[in-house]
Amino acid sequence: MIDRSTIDRILDAANIVDVISEYVTLRKAGTSFKGLCPFHDDRTPSFSVSPAKGVYKCFSCGEAGNVVNFIMKHDQLSWAEALRVLAKKYNIEIQERELTTEERQLENEREAMFLVNEWAAKHFHDILKNNVDGQAIGLQYFRSRGFRDDIIEKFQLGFCLSGRQDFSNAALAAGYKREFLLKTGLCYERENGDLLDRFNGRVIFPWTNVSGKVIAFGGRLLDSRTKGVAQKYVNSPGSEIYQKDHALYGIFQAKKAIGKFDLVYMVEGYTDVVSMHQCGIENVVANSGTALSVHQIKILHRFTQNIVLLYDGDEAGQHAALRGTDMLLAEGMNVKVLLLPDGKDPDELARSFTAEEFRKYIEDNQTDFIVFKINLLLRGVTDPVKRSEAVNSIVQSIAVIKDPILRDTYLRECAHRTGVKEETLITQMNRFIYNDKEQQRREQERAAQSAEAITATPEPLRPATPMQQASKVETMLVQAIVRDGEKIIFRDIENEETGEKISLNVAQYIAYDLGLDDLSFANPLSVQILAEAVEHSGEEGFKAEEYFTHHTDALISTLAVKLSVDQFHLSESMQVKERETDLKDRIVHLILDYRMDYVDHRLKELQAALSSENDLTKMMEKMGEIKQMQDMRNILARKLGNDIVV
Repeated sequence: MIDRSTIDRILDAANIVDVISEYVTLRKAGTSFKGLCPFHDDRTPSFSVSPAKGVYKCFSCGEAGNVVNFIMKHDQLSWAEALRVLAKKYNIEIQERELTTEERQLENEREAMFLVNEWAAKHFHDILKNNVDGQAIGLQYFRSRGFRDDIIEKFQLGFCLSGRQDFSNAALAAGYKREFLLKTGLCYERENGDLLDRFNGRVIFPWTNVSGKVIAFGGRLLDSRTKGVAQKYVNSPGSEIYQKDHALYGIFQAKKAIGKFDLVYMVEGYTDVVSMHQCGIENVVANSGTALSVHQIKILHRFTQNIVLLYDGDEAGQHAALRGTDMLLAEGMNVKVLLLPDGKDPDELARSFTAEEFRKYIEDNQTDFIVFKINLLLRGVTDPVKRSEAVNSIVQSIAVIKDPILRDTYLRECAHRTGVKEETLITQMNRFIYNDKEQQRREQERAAQSAEAITATPEPLRPATPMQQASKVETMLVQAIVRDGEKIIFRDIENEETGEKISLNVAQYIAYDLGLDDLSFANPLSVQILAEAVEHSGEEGFKAEEYFTHHTDALISTLAVKLSVDQFHLSESMQVKERETDLKDRIVHLILDYRMDYVDHRLKELQAALSSENDLTKMMEKMGEIKQMQDMRNILARKLGNDIVV
């Protein structure tokens, strides 16, 4: 791992204007630089780079971060990989943190597995191109599918010879250990200890991760051998570097095109991906026979939130589309579906269309997920019970969508197409949402109880804030911490316990005030930012904005940049410096607003619970708490200068 001092040297050396200028043409504009944003189709320069702060922000699409974030986003690299790119650019030797014995062993094993897979991919590809059997059998198969040489090279397609030990013998002769041939799944072991090649006699499709490292292989039996065979395809088994539900075939080759078009096509198989690339459509991936997982969706969401499912129109394709839509919607993806005509698949269509024709075909025939689900589930259904079940399934899909405006739009569309009253659909959707939250709450309680049972000295749980996501007021408080966290707003306050005079900065006061009632922020990033601002407040020269915008956690640094950059730029002469008293008043007012949000939300929870409560004793308890919350709301309203709430 890269140690902190080396990270600091890299960040100090990296000139953000110098780095970004390699990707974007920048022109000086006052104290900043402007250019066309590389992350969306920018027609007017909305991309701004501040050399003074060392950050960038697009005022159109909202992308923001520091120099490491830019490399990560543009080249789709991890934090450590982006740091290594910058270190190489500025000739900085990477000093790795000393790993523990266990960490070193695990890292060495992972690296060894990557090396074995890399060698295997080259070996299979070389066999395909240069071996007599590889050319006659493997290459001929790919030729019969219409694959060009450049596409075969692009995906490093290969062939494993039919002898059951040809590959393992070659790998051992090349110096690769038996242990890692087994751990990667390239070979398996007989009872007598002999190694056997897992992919013998199959054409090979290497799987690469987002960074381009070979993590696994898929092997296909040739057409003449597939009759009556249950396993036409064999994939590498799960390993330390490959989990089937964490990987997507073609993601490395597709990632730039996905970002360019802000769209990804999801298909079912290897050849669908390869054929679409040959057709000229590169923003395509496959989950290759596995059920779509949340891990795979999160990978795609790094590049786009728009997805089109291109599946066969048979029963299996319909089931796969239905199964995937709810997860995609729950993760904030915009979903469209195209079930292809019987007997057609993306592979076949890609070989008959140009890229423009294929894109137009998809655009003309794709349907929004709700139209797809209504057409599929309600087509020809007249039985009232089955119709009710179908509508319930559709509403349940709408309920997982987090955007309330999008939910409302889909509900209206559902009401229009099904003839069910919108009010009825809203009631049912709210019931689904409530039940889902209740289930999550129960699961959290069970997890907490389990943790308490196995912990010798359990730490007391803090009451969670009622908001699941950061509210507007919370965001404003976190923005104040990022921008002004180290600034003193209370001076010479007497400590009641020691009698000493103390001063509090913005971060310390927010933590102190919220702690009086054991409140905390809703968003985990907000919690971490406040905690770290308080922790570093005593350090000489600590500047919150500089610290957080260059944080080693990419999520924190990106959020900090967005909070530190104003939506509109003012020239330095027009910027007004906020006085200490003004800053103090603003922070105090924001904390009062935050408490008011908490009280309002708690009141709504109590009133909803009261309406469904039948036990008289519990009703009286809830009414008592409601009265307390109303009194608290009135006190807060007076402090905020509002009318008393009754």
